[in-house]
Amino acid sequence: MHLPASRFLADRLGTFRPRVGLVLGSGLGFFADERIDAVGSVPYADIPDFPRSTVEGHAGRWVAGTVAGQSVLCMQGRFHFYEGYGMEQLALPVRVMRELGVEIFLLTNAAGGVRDGMRPGDFMLLSDHINFMGANPLRGANADAFGTRFPDMSVPYDADLRALARATAADLGLALAEGVYLAVSGPSFETPAEIRAFRALGADAVGMSTVPECIVARHAGMRVCAVSCITNLASGLSGDALTHKEVAETAARVRRPFADLIEGLLARQP
Repeated sequence: MHLPASRFLADRLGTFRPRVGLVLGSGLGFFADERIDAVGSVPYADIPDFPRSTVEGHAGRWVAGTVAGQSVLCMQGRFHFYEGYGMEQLALPVRVMRELGVEIFLLTNAAGGVRDGMRPGDFMLLSDHINFMGANPLRGANADAFGTRFPDMSVPYDADLRALARATAADLGLALAEGVYLAVSGPSFETPAEIRAFRALGADAVGMSTVPECIVARHAGMRVCAVSCITNLASGLSGDALTHKEVAETAARVRRPFADLIEGLLARQP
C-alpha cells in the first residue's frame, strides 16, 4: 500500500479485508446504521490529509462490516466537486478501497428524474453515464499502480452486476428503471433549458456525483454497479422549486425498499 490513508485504515481495521466497496449518497446513509453488521468505523476527520464531507446528510465516516455475508467497506457520505475538492481528491477514497482489497464497487446517489414517467421515490439502475462536469479525475500524471493511461469505458457499469440487480428487484417486487445518468458539477440545480438539452443528449437522470468515482474505479479494474434514488423531478418538469430538503425527505420515504434492494444485491454475489 502506497497511499497513507490506505495504511492508516488498514491499521485501524486490523484483519478485516473488504471485498465490496459501497458509497452512500445524499439521504441514504441510514443503510450503514441499519443493515451493516459493523466491526469498526473511522471518521474521515481522523485520517491525516483526508477530505471531509460538508453536505447535510453525509455522516463523513468509513464503516466496515458485513452485509448478507459480504465483507463491505462503506463510505457513509461522499465528497463532491462542488464542495471545492479537486478531482484528485475525489479519486482518493476509490483508490484507498482498491488498495484495501475491494473488487466490487457499488455506488448510490440521489438524482433528479429527467425521463418522462419518472416519479420521486423511483429507483434507476445506471446503464451508462455522461460526464458533463467539465473535468476528468484521471487528468494529469497517470497513476500507473492502478491502471493504464487510457482506460476503456465502453462498459462502465458491469453487465453481470446489473443483471443481479434486476433479478433482486424482481424478487422484491420493486420497479427498477435502467438508464443514463448525467453528472454536472453543481451545486446549483439545473435550469429548465439545461434539462431540455440533457434530455436531447439522452440523459434519464441528472446528479452531481458518481461519474468521477466510476471512472476511477474502472481505471483500477474494479467492477462497478450504481443505483440512483430519484428524489425529485428535474427543473421545469414539475413546476415546483427544487430544494435539498426534498431530496432528504424522498430518500427517507423509500429507505426500506432501497435498503432491501442493496442488501439483496449483495446477497446474490457469489
